[in-house]
Amino acid sequence: MIIAAGGTGGHLYPGVALAREFARLEPGSEAIFVGTVRGLETKVVPREGFELITITAQGVMGRGVWGALQGLAAVPVGLLECLAICRRRRPDLAIGLGGYTSPPLVLAAFLLGVKRAILEPNVYPGVANRVLSPFANLVFVSFADSAPFFAPEKTRIVGTPIRQEFLEAPPQSETARVPTLLVLGGSQGARSINRAMIAALPALAAERPRLRVIHQTGEHDYDEVAVAYRNARLDAEVAPFLFDVPRAFRQADLIVSRSGATTVAEITACGKPSLLIPFPHAIHGHQERNARILEQAGAATVILDAGLTGEALAAAITAFLADPGRLGEMGRCSKALGRADSAERVVMACRELVQDVTRNK
Repeated sequence: MIIAAGGTGGHLYPGVALAREFARLEPGSEAIFVGTVRGLETKVVPREGFELITITAQGVMGRGVWGALQGLAAVPVGLLECLAICRRRRPDLAIGLGGYTSPPLVLAAFLLGVKRAILEPNVYPGVANRVLSPFANLVFVSFADSAPFFAPEKTRIVGTPIRQEFLEAPPQSETARVPTLLVLGGSQGARSINRAMIAALPALAAERPRLRVIHQTGEHDYDEVAVAYRNARLDAEVAPFLFDVPRAFRQADLIVSRSGATTVAEITACGKPSLLIPFPHAIHGHQERNARILEQAGAATVILDAGLTGEALAAAITAFLADPGRLGEMGRCSKALGRADSAERVVMACRELVQDVTRNK
């Protein structure tokens, strides 16, 4: 299969989860990723042991008129490149996970008669998947609220595929320890969260001097954030990017994070309580929509980016950590929303789709 997944972790890691699940359920299967030279996939895909082929593709939404025109102009170039890739590699299946790498691959597969599936992890579907859905044989969505945007006969509500490592129980040595806070701003970091955490550190250090923090900062803010933790004398693991996020999730008692669909799926599958700060410029406000579903279920508290301050963040974190009973209840509510079998369900449906073609030949 060829998987179009890249740009950000939210578009990439569900593809990694699917590739691994295909390998588990279909020994001997091969997964190839299509991405760009600029995205996170250049670092992650080779590290995960999969082949990456880069194409020409750019985003369209949220880039202004000139940026949108550049993105649209790149589509036919990427389409020709994907046609060549599909003719050369002869895939049985093409999977698009949204974002700007999906249209060239899914359209190329459509033109060549290769079976196609798309996966929409957000409550409000992205433009790419809404445009591509008529060309797909199967549409996988994470939330029931997303299903009405697509043709019912091809839509499956399955959740968001996550890597199996998130579901592993922490070793006993990880459970008998000081409280651990995990701070994520998405795969590229989040400046507003980083700045608020810097401002919150003096109060957190005074209230919870034994607090341990794992903080993914992104490249731009790493040095500033690392210095702030040293000055606060808190036990902190600070990194521009966390490759082993499942390990950090297993150790965390509370997660402070953006609310991209993949992150929300990982949080709920692990049954973790969270303090969610939606990215305010997400297209159609989909991150706030994702976060509100957890909040309404009692699994999370939402702080909007516009109201995010160091004082507010420190107060919220301190209140959570001072109430283990509340954290436990939020964790149970979170777990109730989780879908641990999403990757398996997608793979089984795709296998049936491809086998139907084989039987009919």
